[in-house]
Amino acid sequence: MLKAKTFLGIDFGAGTLKVAEFEPADGGGLRLLRFGVRALGLPGSQDAARDGVLKRALTELLAEGGFVSRQANISAPGYQVFSKFVKLPPVDASKISQIIQYEAQQNVPFPLAESAWDHQILGTAADGAREVLLVAIKADVVEKLFAVGESVGLKMEVVDASMSALANAFRYNYGDVEGCSLLIDIGAKTSNVLLFEANKFYVRTVPVGANTITQEYSAESKVPFAEAEKFKVSQGFVSLGGAYEEPDDPKVAAVSKVARNVLTRLHMQVNQTIQFYRTQQGGSAPQRVYLCGGGSIMAYSAEFFQEKLNLPVEYFSPFRNVQIDPSVNVEELERSASFFGEVVGLGLRNIADCPVELNLLPKSSRTRQEFNAKKPFLVAAAFVAAAGVWAAGLFYAKVATVRREGLATISEKVEPLARVETSLKAEEAKLAEVRKQTDQLGAWLHERAYWPDILAEVRRIVRATEVESTQKLGVPVGVWVDTFYSTEPPKQEVAAAEEEGPKVITMSRELMMRYGLLPKTAAPAGEGAEGGGEGAAATGAAGGGGAKAKAANTNEVSILTLNVRAVNLQRVKQEANGAIAYDLEKMAKSSPLFDASETQLSGQLEQVEDSTPTFSFPLKVKLKRPIKL
Repeated sequence: MLKAKTFLGIDFGAGTLKVAEFEPADGGGLRLLRFGVRALGLPGSQDAARDGVLKRALTELLAEGGFVSRQANISAPGYQVFSKFVKLPPVDASKISQIIQYEAQQNVPFPLAESAWDHQILGTAADGAREVLLVAIKADVVEKLFAVGESVGLKMEVVDASMSALANAFRYNYGDVEGCSLLIDIGAKTSNVLLFEANKFYVRTVPVGANTITQEYSAESKVPFAEAEKFKVSQGFVSLGGAYEEPDDPKVAAVSKVARNVLTRLHMQVNQTIQFYRTQQGGSAPQRVYLCGGGSIMAYSAEFFQEKLNLPVEYFSPFRNVQIDPSVNVEELERSASFFGEVVGLGLRNIADCPVELNLLPKSSRTRQEFNAKKPFLVAAAFVAAAGVWAAGLFYAKVATVRREGLATISEKVEPLARVETSLKAEEAKLAEVRKQTDQLGAWLHERAYWPDILAEVRRIVRATEVESTQKLGVPVGVWVDTFYSTEPPKQEVAAAEEEGPKVITMSRELMMRYGLLPKTAAPAGEGAEGGGEGAAATGAAGGGGAKAKAANTNEVSILTLNVRAVNLQRVKQEANGAIAYDLEKMAKSSPLFDASETQLSGQLEQVEDSTPTFSFPLKVKLKRPIKL
């Protein structure tokens, strides 16, 4: 249904705030009236500071940009939104809602009662199976966005996810393009990888963004994030690699190498998404690539992806089919157009039925807005009520008598209801206790999967180090974890471990019992080695070697110490061993699971002869989220 008034599209991104004001164009379509962009910096992606940064930026942007409308559709950034594609079995249409509710409960990683979620049925297969996109966000995240918007007088009607808004913008502007198209949206904290063909659509959000480049360059060059970001934007580019000559400026060379390394990791995620789309979704190979998002504007980004994907690459134009008002500064718009894919998608929700229509508006926010809309009527009703009370005062004596009689009658009816209420409250208390126990069980199940995630991440870091060091040194590099402690190991245990041979993982008894490697009835430390030996055997079987149980005195583990061993390459290059160690440290610092500020090499590099086959070095990693025992 067309709306005559102007309206806003606001994308609360992790790194930038984007606002545009639209109106329906003559004959249909969308017309851009004005726009604005404001960088949020690192605080924009940090939960503690984000609300204040957004409020200040939105206030300034609306005031400086001359925006008129206060009716807005908004979108949340990809890193705050959960999405998943699920396939529903062929069932009667009357049962679809029930099955989708069940799938949401099974897949959404936080309680549905504390979230805002929606779904979109994307298509039906020949056998009746349905492809469904599930999207969810924590309700308190949306409430905070509403608080920011309401502080400047906004009335928000749609809360969309960045990926679905971007999908609608692409369909609107490139509906005439045939074959399979790949759209890579490089944001500040995450990137969206979207594939389109005919009536098919697939999207995946990956945890690699432009802030990763800034953070790694900041750590490498020892400069603050803000200074590193400014230098990256003004002088940074993506290194072309290969035989291309490095820049004379070492700072420019450093940031260009970091940018290429980060985009290489993003390229790996893109390849995995394409393979999944083709094998699991029945899609075709992409024929072309479009880039968008703030992270895509770094020089030579397009050339990088063209080299890696061997496909033609161009920048996505979200205003391709959008009319531009003559008052808009077109040159300025062209410089920031790649930011506005989501914003255009939000504007389209007011003028047409879109291919993907999600609304993550929580019930609490909707109720509050409805109440605010009724405030004038409530004030009028209150005035009328006050006048009635004044008039009723003239008949106070009679009213008092009627009131006493009425209270007596009501009391007779209320007493049985009060007893029922007491019974209901008791049952509600029982239900609350059961729910509390259920939530605790869910939290334990979630924590149980955390340790395998850490092991998988360590394996990924080691493998990535081998790949990068091999590229640098020109010879195969082998790196593996020799020992693995949840705390700093005593010197005598290290010595014993070296005599007995490589140990894959050393875990505390509490961790082994927590993850099922020891039965909960195992003997405590100090009652003999039998119980610990059983757990150690289980750990060794899982990792390929033996492991010792080690008692812990705390309820959680946040520091892990790895003794890493690698193939000795001093004969190839004198500083090769040190380079391998520092490559591993850099990879560990970039991990989303580890705290970069406290993840570091924690001891001396083992000095060995050229003929010695291997060398070792220690690495300490700090978990961003400690392991609960």
